[in-house]
Amino acid sequence: MNRPSKILIIEDEQDIARILRDYISIHGYEVEVANNGADGLRCVDTSNPDFIILDLTLPDVDGIELCRQIRDKSTTPILILSARGSDTDKVLGLGFGADDYMTKPFSLSELVARINAHLRRMEGMVSKNMKLDSDAIHIGNIRIDKKAYILTVDDKEVSLSSKEFELLYFLANNPNQVFTKSQLLDAIWGYNSLGDENTITVYIRRLREKVEADPSHPIYIRTVWGVGYKLNVDEM
Repeated sequence: MNRPSKILIIEDEQDIARILRDYISIHGYEVEVANNGADGLRCVDTSNPDFIILDLTLPDVDGIELCRQIRDKSTTPILILSARGSDTDKVLGLGFGADDYMTKPFSLSELVARINAHLRRMEGMVSKNMKLDSDAIHIGNIRIDKKAYILTVDDKEVSLSSKEFELLYFLANNPNQVFTKSQLLDAIWGYNSLGDENTITVYIRRLREKVEADPSHPIYIRTVWGVGYKLNVDEM
């Protein structure tokens, strides 16, 4: 019998955390609650949750920074839950690796529906085209090892700069999701970066030269014209 999926709630308001825990639990999930960022980060390491609900206004750390820290070590889907509903917060949260964003007040039934949808999507991604393990992401003939900072293509190690690796890993960690140049610049170079968005164009070209069999007709790193870039896992 398969174990129930584990949901981690990182929320400092205990009344909200309790309501979330009780409601999500009755839908068959195992739920763990952390009331601050430090405890939440420890739970990510020790409990290996299948889904994370993250509040932005935590007492010890900014939620967006915590999202970045979690994403650096985990591919677990993250849904940001916040009273801060500005477009800037949404863009930053999604740019730093969150998969979804809901604004308080919110519908509990919609929240559970989104959890269900994200978990189904994750199950679908772990296919012949994409496999996840504790150390690496495998997509087609490439393997991206986050801990060792190593990329292999057809079992041959390929040299990448640190930023090239971080950009590739970010795209691979969010497969089929389209990011603008601005979002990628924020995610890899920092949202306070004054870098030129053309930097992204240059790095995408370099990555294609190292990853793609034919960089002029890329299979993995696709351009979505007028929007940005995505890492494709569907048509290999």
